[in-house]
Amino acid sequence: MKRFLLFVALAALASGAAAPSAKRPAIVPAGVSIGGLRVAGLTSEQTRHAVSWWYNRPLRFVLYGKHWSVRPATLGATVDVESTVERVLKAGAGERVALRVEVDQSRVRRYVKALDGQLSIPAENATATLAGLHPVIHPGKPGLALRREVTERRIEGALATAFRKPLHPAAKTVAPSVSRNHFGAVIVIHRGSNQLYLYNGTRSWRTFQVATGQAIYPTPIGNWHVADKQRNPWWRPPDSPWAQGLKPIPPGPGNPLGTRWMGLDAAGVGMHGTPDAASIGYSASHGCIRMRIPDAEWLFNHVRIGTPVFIVSA
Repeated sequence: MKRFLLFVALAALASGAAAPSAKRPAIVPAGVSIGGLRVAGLTSEQTRHAVSWWYNRPLRFVLYGKHWSVRPATLGATVDVESTVERVLKAGAGERVALRVEVDQSRVRRYVKALDGQLSIPAENATATLAGLHPVIHPGKPGLALRREVTERRIEGALATAFRKPLHPAAKTVAPSVSRNHFGAVIVIHRGSNQLYLYNGTRSWRTFQVATGQAIYPTPIGNWHVADKQRNPWWRPPDSPWAQGLKPIPPGPGNPLGTRWMGLDAAGVGMHGTPDAASIGYSASHGCIRMRIPDAEWLFNHVRIGTPVFIVSA
Protein backbone atom coordinates (compact mmCIF):
# COMPACT_ATOMS: atom_id res chain seq x y z
CA MET A 1 0.00 0.00 0.00
CA LYS A 2 2.82 2.38 0.85
CA ARG A 3 4.50 1.63 -2.44
CA PHE A 4 1.28 2.45 -4.30
CA LEU A 5 0.86 5.80 -2.59
CA LEU A 6 4.50 6.68 -3.34
CA PHE A 7 3.94 5.84 -6.98
CA VAL A 8 0.85 8.05 -7.14
CA ALA A 9 2.72 10.94 -5.57
CA LEU A 10 5.61 10.61 -7.98
CA ALA A 11 3.22 10.45 -10.93
CA ALA A 12 1.41 13.57 -9.77
CA LEU A 13 4.70 15.45 -9.36
CA ALA A 14 5.80 14.42 -12.83
CA SER A 15 2.46 15.53 -14.27
CA GLY A 16 2.71 19.01 -12.65
CA ALA A 17 6.23 19.58 -13.94
CA ALA A 18 5.12 18.87 -17.45
CA ALA A 19 2.14 21.35 -17.37
CA PRO A 20 2.79 24.63 -19.28
CA SER A 21 3.27 27.74 -17.03
CA ALA A 22 1.44 31.10 -17.75
CA LYS A 23 3.67 33.71 -19.54
CA ARG A 24 4.58 36.59 -17.25
CA PRO A 25 3.95 40.15 -18.68
CA ALA A 26 6.94 42.30 -19.62
CA ILE A 27 7.84 44.82 -16.91
CA VAL A 28 9.66 48.13 -17.32
CA PRO A 29 13.10 47.82 -15.66
CA ALA A 30 13.88 49.52 -12.37
CA GLY A 31 14.60 53.26 -12.38
CA VAL A 32 13.46 53.83 -15.99
CA SER A 33 11.64 57.08 -16.85
CA ILE A 34 10.13 58.31 -20.10
CA GLY A 35 9.64 61.99 -20.90
CA GLY A 36 9.91 62.88 -17.22
CA LEU A 37 7.54 60.09 -16.06
CA ARG A 38 8.68 57.27 -13.78
CA VAL A 39 7.36 54.06 -15.27
CA ALA A 40 9.59 51.46 -13.59
CA GLY A 41 7.69 48.32 -12.67
CA LEU A 42 4.74 48.97 -15.00
CA THR A 43 3.55 46.51 -17.59
CA SER A 44 3.45 47.45 -21.26
CA GLU A 45 -0.28 48.12 -21.08
CA GLN A 46 0.06 50.23 -17.94
CA THR A 47 2.90 52.18 -19.56
CA ARG A 48 0.84 52.75 -22.68
CA HIS A 49 -2.06 54.22 -20.70
CA ALA A 50 0.24 56.29 -18.47
CA VAL A 51 2.13 57.91 -21.36
CA SER A 52 -1.06 58.67 -23.29
CA TRP A 53 -2.86 60.14 -20.28
CA TRP A 54 0.01 62.22 -18.95
CA TYR A 55 1.13 63.52 -22.34
CA ASN A 56 -2.31 64.69 -23.47
CA ARG A 57 -2.96 66.82 -20.42
CA PRO A 58 -3.19 70.56 -21.22
CA LEU A 59 -0.20 72.87 -21.13
CA ARG A 60 -0.80 75.45 -18.40
CA PHE A 61 0.33 79.04 -19.05
CA VAL A 62 0.99 81.76 -16.49
CA LEU A 63 1.84 85.41 -17.21
CA TYR A 64 1.46 88.33 -14.80
CA GLY A 65 -1.53 86.86 -13.00
CA LYS A 66 -3.22 85.49 -16.13
CA HIS A 67 -3.83 81.74 -16.36
CA TRP A 68 -4.94 79.67 -19.33
CA SER A 69 -4.35 76.26 -20.87
CA VAL A 70 -4.22 74.55 -24.26
CA ARG A 71 -4.16 70.88 -25.18
CA PRO A 72 -1.19 69.48 -27.13
CA ALA A 73 -3.47 68.42 -29.98
CA THR A 74 -4.45 72.07 -30.51
CA LEU A 75 -0.77 72.80 -31.14
CA GLY A 76 -0.45 69.86 -33.54
CA ALA A 77 1.51 67.71 -31.07
CA THR A 78 1.23 63.91 -30.92
CA VAL A 79 3.22 61.22 -29.13
CA ASP A 80 4.11 57.83 -30.64
CA VAL A 81 2.87 55.67 -27.74
CA GLU A 82 3.66 52.27 -29.28
CA SER A 83 7.25 53.19 -30.08
CA THR A 84 7.62 54.68 -26.61
CA VAL A 85 6.45 51.50 -24.88
CA GLU A 86 8.72 49.34 -27.01
CA ARG A 87 11.76 51.44 -26.15
CA VAL A 88 11.19 51.59 -22.38
CA LEU A 89 10.73 47.82 -22.16
CA LYS A 90 14.16 47.42 -23.75
CA ALA A 91 15.78 50.17 -21.67
CA GLY A 92 18.52 49.53 -19.18
CA ALA A 93 17.95 49.99 -15.47
CA GLY A 94 17.85 53.66 -14.49
CA GLU A 95 17.76 54.89 -18.12
CA ARG A 96 15.97 58.13 -19.05
CA VAL A 97 14.17 57.67 -22.34
CA ALA A 98 13.01 60.59 -24.49
CA LEU A 99 9.51 60.65 -25.88
CA ARG A 100 9.10 60.31 -29.62
CA VAL A 101 6.91 63.36 -30.36
CA GLU A 102 5.81 65.14 -33.52
CA VAL A 103 5.00 68.87 -33.29
CA ASP A 104 3.51 71.01 -36.06
CA GLN A 105 5.75 74.07 -35.79
CA SER A 106 3.50 76.13 -38.06
CA ARG A 107 0.61 75.65 -35.64
CA VAL A 108 2.81 76.62 -32.72
CA ARG A 109 3.82 79.81 -34.58
CA ARG A 110 0.19 80.67 -35.30
CA TYR A 111 -0.73 80.10 -31.67
CA VAL A 112 2.11 82.33 -30.44
CA LYS A 113 1.13 85.01 -32.96
CA ALA A 114 -2.40 84.94 -31.56
CA LEU A 115 -0.98 85.19 -28.03
CA ASP A 116 1.03 88.22 -29.12
CA GLY A 117 -2.16 89.94 -30.24
CA GLN A 118 -3.85 89.19 -26.92
CA LEU A 119 -1.01 89.82 -24.48
CA SER A 120 1.18 92.56 -25.95
CA ILE A 121 0.30 96.08 -24.87
CA PRO A 122 1.83 99.15 -26.55
CA ALA A 123 3.58 101.65 -24.32
CA GLU A 124 1.83 104.98 -23.80
CA ASN A 125 3.98 108.06 -24.20
CA ALA A 126 3.92 110.94 -21.78
CA THR A 127 1.38 113.61 -22.73
CA ALA A 128 1.03 117.34 -22.28
CA THR A 129 -1.96 119.44 -21.28
CA LEU A 130 -2.36 123.08 -20.32
CA ALA A 131 -2.96 124.35 -16.81
CA GLY A 132 -3.97 127.91 -17.48
CA LEU A 133 -1.44 128.96 -20.11
CA HIS A 134 1.40 126.70 -19.01
CA PRO A 135 2.07 123.09 -20.03
CA VAL A 136 1.78 120.17 -17.62
CA ILE A 137 3.44 116.84 -18.50
CA HIS A 138 1.69 113.61 -17.52
CA PRO A 139 3.76 110.41 -17.24
CA GLY A 140 3.46 107.64 -19.80
CA LYS A 141 2.84 103.95 -19.15
CA PRO A 142 5.14 101.04 -19.98
CA GLY A 143 3.97 98.40 -22.42
CA LEU A 144 4.49 94.67 -22.78
CA ALA A 145 5.90 92.84 -25.81
CA LEU A 146 5.76 89.07 -26.25
CA ARG A 147 9.06 87.55 -27.38
CA ARG A 148 7.70 85.22 -30.00
CA GLU A 149 10.71 83.09 -30.89
CA VAL A 150 11.62 82.40 -27.26
CA THR A 151 8.00 81.56 -26.44
CA GLU A 152 7.83 79.17 -29.39
CA ARG A 153 10.94 77.36 -28.14
CA ARG A 154 9.50 77.10 -24.64
CA ILE A 155 6.27 75.59 -25.97
CA GLU A 156 8.12 73.11 -28.17
CA GLY A 157 10.30 72.16 -25.20
CA ALA A 158 7.23 71.55 -23.04
CA LEU A 159 5.66 69.41 -25.78
CA ALA A 160 8.74 67.18 -25.84
CA THR A 161 7.91 65.80 -22.38
CA ALA A 162 4.89 64.47 -20.52
CA PHE A 163 5.71 66.52 -17.43
CA ARG A 164 3.40 69.53 -17.20
CA LYS A 165 4.80 72.34 -15.09
CA PRO A 166 3.47 75.91 -15.55
CA LEU A 167 4.79 77.49 -18.75
CA HIS A 168 5.72 81.18 -18.74
CA PRO A 169 5.62 82.93 -22.15
CA ALA A 170 8.67 85.12 -22.68
CA ALA A 171 7.83 88.83 -22.54
CA LYS A 172 9.64 92.10 -21.98
CA THR A 173 8.61 95.48 -20.69
CA VAL A 174 8.60 98.26 -23.29
CA ALA A 175 9.38 101.75 -22.06
CA PRO A 176 7.56 104.76 -23.56
CA SER A 177 9.55 106.46 -26.29
CA VAL A 178 8.61 109.85 -24.81
CA SER A 179 8.94 110.18 -21.03
CA ARG A 180 7.98 113.00 -18.71
CA ASN A 181 11.62 113.72 -17.83
CA HIS A 182 12.67 113.92 -21.50
CA PHE A 183 9.49 115.21 -23.08
CA GLY A 184 11.00 117.83 -25.36
CA ALA A 185 9.30 120.76 -27.05
CA VAL A 186 5.82 122.07 -26.23
CA ILE A 187 4.42 125.04 -28.14
CA VAL A 188 1.79 127.44 -26.82
CA ILE A 189 0.58 130.06 -29.32
CA HIS A 190 -1.22 133.11 -27.98
CA ARG A 191 -3.43 134.12 -30.86
CA GLY A 192 -4.52 137.44 -29.38
CA SER A 193 -1.00 138.75 -28.77
CA ASN A 194 0.63 136.93 -31.72
CA GLN A 195 3.25 135.28 -29.56
CA LEU A 196 4.63 131.73 -29.80
CA TYR A 197 5.98 130.37 -26.49
CA LEU A 198 8.28 127.37 -26.73
CA TYR A 199 8.81 125.16 -23.68
CA ASN A 200 11.22 122.35 -23.02
CA GLY A 201 8.79 120.14 -21.12
CA THR A 202 7.47 122.61 -18.56
CA ARG A 203 10.48 124.97 -18.64
CA SER A 204 10.27 128.16 -20.66
CA TRP A 205 12.69 128.00 -23.59
CA ARG A 206 12.15 130.74 -26.19
CA THR A 207 9.52 133.23 -27.32
CA PHE A 208 8.83 134.24 -30.93
CA GLN A 209 6.68 136.97 -32.38
CA VAL A 210 4.41 135.54 -35.06
CA ALA A 211 1.50 136.44 -37.34
CA THR A 212 -1.80 134.56 -36.93
CA GLY A 213 -5.00 134.46 -38.94
CA GLN A 214 -7.20 137.33 -39.97
CA ALA A 215 -10.65 137.63 -38.41
CA ILE A 216 -12.18 136.09 -41.54
CA TYR A 217 -9.61 133.25 -41.57
CA PRO A 218 -8.81 132.71 -37.87
CA THR A 219 -6.09 130.41 -36.63
CA PRO A 220 -8.04 127.56 -34.97
CA ILE A 221 -8.00 127.44 -31.17
CA GLY A 222 -7.40 123.96 -29.74
CA ASN A 223 -4.90 121.24 -28.94
CA TRP A 224 -2.91 120.14 -31.98
CA HIS A 225 0.33 118.40 -32.90
CA VAL A 226 3.06 118.78 -35.50
CA ALA A 227 2.02 116.28 -38.18
CA ASP A 228 4.31 117.18 -41.10
CA LYS A 229 7.73 118.74 -41.58
CA GLN A 230 9.14 119.90 -44.90
CA ARG A 231 12.34 121.70 -45.88
CA ASN A 232 12.06 124.09 -48.81
CA PRO A 233 8.39 123.27 -49.36
CA TRP A 234 6.21 123.96 -52.38
CA TRP A 235 3.25 126.22 -51.77
CA ARG A 236 0.06 124.79 -53.24
CA PRO A 237 -3.22 126.72 -53.36
CA PRO A 238 -5.64 125.50 -50.68
CA ASP A 239 -9.26 124.72 -51.45
CA SER A 240 -10.44 128.14 -50.32
CA PRO A 241 -12.10 131.08 -52.11
CA TRP A 242 -9.14 133.39 -51.53
CA ALA A 243 -6.82 131.00 -53.41
CA GLN A 244 -8.97 130.49 -56.49
CA GLY A 245 -6.95 130.84 -59.72
CA LEU A 246 -3.57 130.82 -57.97
CA LYS A 247 -0.86 128.43 -59.10
CA PRO A 248 1.65 126.37 -57.09
CA ILE A 249 4.89 128.13 -56.19
CA PRO A 250 8.17 126.15 -56.06
CA PRO A 251 10.81 126.62 -53.35
CA GLY A 252 12.64 129.92 -53.61
CA PRO A 253 12.76 133.50 -52.36
CA GLY A 254 9.13 134.25 -53.24
CA ASN A 255 7.61 131.15 -51.66
CA PRO A 256 4.89 132.17 -49.14
CA LEU A 257 6.01 129.36 -46.82
CA GLY A 258 9.60 130.52 -46.63
CA THR A 259 12.11 127.69 -46.22
CA ARG A 260 10.39 125.54 -43.56
CA TRP A 261 6.91 124.10 -43.07
CA MET A 262 5.62 122.49 -39.86
CA GLY A 263 2.09 121.35 -40.60
CA LEU A 264 -0.42 120.71 -37.82
CA ASP A 265 -3.18 118.13 -37.64
CA ALA A 266 -5.56 121.06 -38.03
CA ALA A 267 -6.39 120.84 -41.74
CA GLY A 268 -4.40 123.28 -43.88
CA VAL A 269 -2.78 125.00 -40.89
CA GLY A 270 0.91 125.08 -40.07
CA MET A 271 3.83 127.08 -38.75
CA HIS A 272 6.14 128.40 -41.45
CA GLY A 273 8.53 131.12 -42.45
CA THR A 274 7.36 134.08 -44.50
CA PRO A 275 9.08 136.52 -46.85
CA ASP A 276 6.56 139.14 -45.63
CA ALA A 277 8.29 139.98 -42.36
CA ALA A 278 6.17 143.14 -42.05
CA SER A 279 3.14 140.96 -41.22
CA ILE A 280 4.77 139.53 -38.09
CA GLY A 281 3.02 140.71 -34.94
CA TYR A 282 -0.37 141.06 -36.65
CA SER A 283 -3.43 138.96 -37.45
CA ALA A 284 -2.62 138.87 -41.12
CA SER A 285 -2.50 135.27 -42.36
CA HIS A 286 -5.13 132.95 -43.81
CA GLY A 287 -5.04 130.77 -40.67
CA CYS A 288 -1.39 129.69 -40.51
CA ILE A 289 1.23 130.84 -38.03
CA ARG A 290 3.83 132.91 -39.85
CA MET A 291 7.35 133.31 -38.50
CA ARG A 292 10.45 135.15 -39.54
CA ILE A 293 12.46 132.80 -41.76
CA PRO A 294 15.45 132.41 -39.34
CA ASP A 295 13.02 131.76 -36.47
CA ALA A 296 11.14 129.11 -38.47
CA GLU A 297 14.41 127.39 -39.40
CA TRP A 298 15.52 127.32 -35.75
CA LEU A 299 12.15 126.00 -34.55
CA PHE A 300 12.10 123.34 -37.30
CA ASN A 301 15.30 121.87 -35.85
CA HIS A 302 13.87 121.67 -32.32
CA VAL A 303 10.45 120.09 -32.85
CA ARG A 304 9.48 116.58 -33.91
CA ILE A 305 6.48 114.93 -35.48
CA GLY A 306 4.05 114.73 -32.56
CA THR A 307 5.19 117.87 -30.76
CA PRO A 308 2.07 119.29 -29.01
CA VAL A 309 0.88 122.70 -30.14
CA PHE A 310 -1.69 124.55 -28.02
CA ILE A 311 -3.42 127.53 -29.60
CA VAL A 312 -5.20 129.78 -27.14
CA SER A 313 -7.09 133.04 -27.48
CA ALA A 314 -4.88 135.02 -25.07
